[in-house]
Amino acid sequence: MKRTKIVDIYAGAKPVGSEVSVMGWVRTRRGNKHVQFVALNDGSTIRNLQIVLDMEKFTDEQLRPVTTGSAIHIEGILVESMGKGQSIEIQAEKLEIFGTADPDEYPLQKKGHTLEFLREKAHLRPRTNTFGAILRIRSALAFAIHRFFQERGFFYLNTPLITASDCEGAGAMFQVTTLPLNELPRTEDGSIDYSADFFGKQAALTVSGQLEGELGATALGAIYTFGPTFRAENSNTPRHLAEFWMIEPEMAFYDITDNMQLAEDFVKYCIRYALDNCHDDIEFLSSMYDKELITRLESVLADSFVRLTYTEGVEILEKSGRKFEFPVYWGADLSSEHERYLVEEHFRRPVILTDYPREIKAFYMKQNEDGRTVRAMDVLFPQIGEIIGGSEREESYEKLMARIEELGIPMKDMWWYLDTRRFGTVPHSGFGLGFERLVLFVTGMTNIRDVIPFPRTPGNAEF
Repeated sequence: MKRTKIVDIYAGAKPVGSEVSVMGWVRTRRGNKHVQFVALNDGSTIRNLQIVLDMEKFTDEQLRPVTTGSAIHIEGILVESMGKGQSIEIQAEKLEIFGTADPDEYPLQKKGHTLEFLREKAHLRPRTNTFGAILRIRSALAFAIHRFFQERGFFYLNTPLITASDCEGAGAMFQVTTLPLNELPRTEDGSIDYSADFFGKQAALTVSGQLEGELGATALGAIYTFGPTFRAENSNTPRHLAEFWMIEPEMAFYDITDNMQLAEDFVKYCIRYALDNCHDDIEFLSSMYDKELITRLESVLADSFVRLTYTEGVEILEKSGRKFEFPVYWGADLSSEHERYLVEEHFRRPVILTDYPREIKAFYMKQNEDGRTVRAMDVLFPQIGEIIGGSEREESYEKLMARIEELGIPMKDMWWYLDTRRFGTVPHSGFGLGFERLVLFVTGMTNIRDVIPFPRTPGNAEF
């Protein structure tokens, strides 16, 4: 008999009275000498399916291995349930045990586990209700991202993970090398001889696919990337990872206004998709972790985002009377507490902040005529702060070259990027969204380590 997933059973794929075959992992088992009840979950839904085992058909010896965490196969009849909490159940006729789980050793017994404990068991935590829900939502959001851009004629571009350029100019990159670390080759002046390395030059894991994405946009019109990126920053915070996923659209012939509208449409689309397709999982997370989650998600969809210049934002913060941990002044790089005040207390809806001081933004951002600011934009969300960062890109070869020289960026790394400004330059824009921050917002979790299957953070590369 062909297996039926539990999510499909609840969706009505099999009528009551039909024979069904289900496979999954035991969440709980209870009962008496006459009847036993097993809560079975196969990962396809947050909802368990109750299996009823009549002890006239099964022996104690057969059921002894059916413990929390064991994997089983059940064949039986789908019937209406008289029990509380479920509408249907399976009257078991056949039982097959795939794998046992010793109750003295299996760490995920039926009791409450802290999120900190589960991070230490990241190889098993997807079997819990919480992380099953998070990973299903993450998968749905990934699909929504592709669907959004594909519906709008964007092309999916795969940018390199190994690169010789640093997009952000931060220098916090993981080096990629095959050189023997205990006996590094040296040049005459004592520096490392990277000509002997695998790529013949110094290479690293990428912090962003943006620069290569711009190459694609100036040929295909509109592209998006969606892949892993890496930051070697020693940041032990609930908002930072060393390895995370980024979505980076780049669009030719888009100005900053077009860019802002696309960003707003994009995040709203993803949130709506999650609400429509992951309702059970979001409802579970709301009941367990964040009672305001669904209200907050729907509130983001209800209104247009505020458009506000950085200068106006600083004025609001300065006049707020609020004593912030980090001081506010024109030229300061706003912190999460500043961003969240604007979103959660002043406007009570998402804000797109624009026209930042040029000194605190990247070299490639288009300079405004005032000579002080650039056409940057950050999308600020409740609970999160910045969720998207982007800009209109500087299309002028002369201005971009002057900025590169001003910052001392090595030309040997940038010649190919500058060619887009030498040969058929156009106005163009783009932004980057850290995927885990979107998942963090949609799930209501508070630590970014809980929305990626295997978090990579300082001192942690387990599993």
